[in-house]
Amino acid sequence: MSKKKKHEEHEEHMDETWLIPYADLLTLLLALFIILFASSQVDSKKYDKIMRSLNSAFSGGEAPFAMSNLIPIEDAANSTKNNQKNQNPPTKEEGKVESQLAAKLEKEEKDLNELKKSMDAFIKENNMSEQLTTKLDNEKLTITISDRALFDSGSATIKPESQNLAISMSTLLGKYPGYQVEVAGHTDNIPIHRADFETNWDLSAKRAVNFMKILLNNVNIHPASFSSVGYGEYRPVADNATPDGRAKNRRVEVSVLRNIKATDQIAK
Repeated sequence: MSKKKKHEEHEEHMDETWLIPYADLLTLLLALFIILFASSQVDSKKYDKIMRSLNSAFSGGEAPFAMSNLIPIEDAANSTKNNQKNQNPPTKEEGKVESQLAAKLEKEEKDLNELKKSMDAFIKENNMSEQLTTKLDNEKLTITISDRALFDSGSATIKPESQNLAISMSTLLGKYPGYQVEVAGHTDNIPIHRADFETNWDLSAKRAVNFMKILLNNVNIHPASFSSVGYGEYRPVADNATPDGRAKNRRVEVSVLRNIKATDQIAK
């Protein structure tokens, strides 16, 4: 009698059931990254399109991520700003300060424009357009005077015939008190060789002081509002390589400084 041998084959198989949740996890992570990427884009139409595609893929519809309930990023930001503004309206005191600042700004603009027009008229009447210029910007009104209109070469003594210029300018400045005025002296880069001035610093500083002294002879001028400084050759407005450039650099600048700077206007 033949014996049937029973062969039992023992095969070991790895448990692969973990692959299913792992694949689901990867899918969810991919969806999350796509959503994050879409939400970082400014184009809300692309964001809307991607969200709808994901909804269709995962649920067959739009119910879970109904786009009608989402607020565009820009609209949300504007809404937040408006809510903050409505929740924190300007106080009565803040409104008063803003009104005062606006009034001061209006007066300052009017004063400096009038002063500039008066100076321009003086320059025109005296045919001094090549010797004097004016410039008004967000920081100051600057009156630039060529050195040849005031001094002899290498000298800090104001010419007798040029003192009327300083007196006339002082009269105009006296009509607009309340502003800080800086008188600055400038030179070219040619070294000076004089016993009374060791450097261009000395010459520029002395010229500024001497011109300021004539301005201060006016009783309507408040000395506490004035200051003088010498910049020497270190703030040129033209190229010192040419005679014309050096002539432009030798100058005295009278600057009427604004009380309300551009930063104050922006803050307002």
